[in-house]
Amino acid sequence: MTAANSFLILKYLNPAWYFNLIPESTGTFSSCYFNSSCMNIPEDQKHLVKEDERYKTKTARELDMGFQAWNRGVMLEAIDADPDKLLHKENLSVEDDYIFIRKFYKRHRVYYFLIKNLLSFRNPSKEIRAFLNTSDVQKETLIHPHAEYPEYDSFDSPMLKQRPKVSVIIPTLNRYDYLKDVLQDLEVQDYSNFEIIIIDQTDEPDKDFYNDFNLDKKVIFQQGKGQWLARNEAIRNSTGELFLFFDDDSRVEKDWITQHIKGLDFFNADISAGVSLSTVGDVIPENYSFFRWADQFDSGNAMVKKKVFDKVGMFDRQFDRQRMGDGEFGLRAYLNGFRSISHPYAKRIHLKTGTGGLRQMGSWDAFRPKKFFSPRPLPSVLYLYRKYYPKDYVANALIIGMLPSLIPYKWKGKKFLYPLSAIAAMLILPVLLMQLRISWNKSSVMLKEGDKIDRL
Repeated sequence: MTAANSFLILKYLNPAWYFNLIPESTGTFSSCYFNSSCMNIPEDQKHLVKEDERYKTKTARELDMGFQAWNRGVMLEAIDADPDKLLHKENLSVEDDYIFIRKFYKRHRVYYFLIKNLLSFRNPSKEIRAFLNTSDVQKETLIHPHAEYPEYDSFDSPMLKQRPKVSVIIPTLNRYDYLKDVLQDLEVQDYSNFEIIIIDQTDEPDKDFYNDFNLDKKVIFQQGKGQWLARNEAIRNSTGELFLFFDDDSRVEKDWITQHIKGLDFFNADISAGVSLSTVGDVIPENYSFFRWADQFDSGNAMVKKKVFDKVGMFDRQFDRQRMGDGEFGLRAYLNGFRSISHPYAKRIHLKTGTGGLRQMGSWDAFRPKKFFSPRPLPSVLYLYRKYYPKDYVANALIIGMLPSLIPYKWKGKKFLYPLSAIAAMLILPVLLMQLRISWNKSSVMLKEGDKIDRL
């Protein structure tokens, strides 16, 4: 895989970000990188992206512009471009990295960056000088202002007029009480040309349950357990042109299907990644409240064109009973040039119920093992990292993931506890190394086996 020449802090803090890698094939693909030699910022959105002359290199100025554009909903595209031409050849200066991190990150991240670089045996005099020389750089608000697409509301979608068939895919396991609400929401959708493919993995299924719903549905009772086993089976049994992935513990509004289709059409995208909220009445987080290129794929609320699966294959069953299978699929689609939008209007309420579903089959948290001798992280996490990312990115991903995992899950959001995780790591370092070794060995077996990606 080709890693982008970009700011170091992105590699340190978000090493498994899709956009750290460049798509492998030529064509038109979404990007957060701006290179004036092969792409343009739309005229009506240039006011959203400012060139910062404080940077020492042109590379840094344009990388900063691309980062602003992506975060502010400017849909940068590399059109019929060789991915290699998108990459900047000029190296960044040390000061460039410090200007960038001071502009867009909180102060404690600046100190983390300095300490990490010093401990990595980078030139200490250059690091300290750059740190001091950029002390007057003020933090900026990254997502304001952001792109508005007012014409979306009145967009008369040709795709909606064509009424493509949608296959709504729902795996379920011991959740009939919640599935009832799911199916009732689908009964009142304002878009009618859809089928529902339900993969029921319940040990003792209630086959009569499904008779109460007036829906075009196919129910498959599956003996094996696994979320990707279920979704792949549903894909094989679907007849739609569009696949809409849904969870069995979610609620949606009546225009949910319509919004996904309209978003695909308006932005000429291949994937519509909807927004997930945890409770009724929740406000959509600011960074998901407007359209932008998506940097993640959530298999509980996403619409995918069939042609994506035709090219890249289905979900990798190496992730069954583990984590990050949807993230791997989203990354694979991105690397093959498919474009995914983050869609603020295609939202769902994800109840994350306490029984059934994923909780019954495995861990909800990739880095918090349930048992002392369990792997940390889950082997599927290392399988994903090692398969796609360079070694130094993998190391950074482990640091970023493992340290916060030492804080109990119920205090997960308490950032003031994060410094204590470093102390805890030193105290139980032998245990962490043992757990990491178990995970590493298991992921090595998975990598040796190769992916388990079936084709349509």
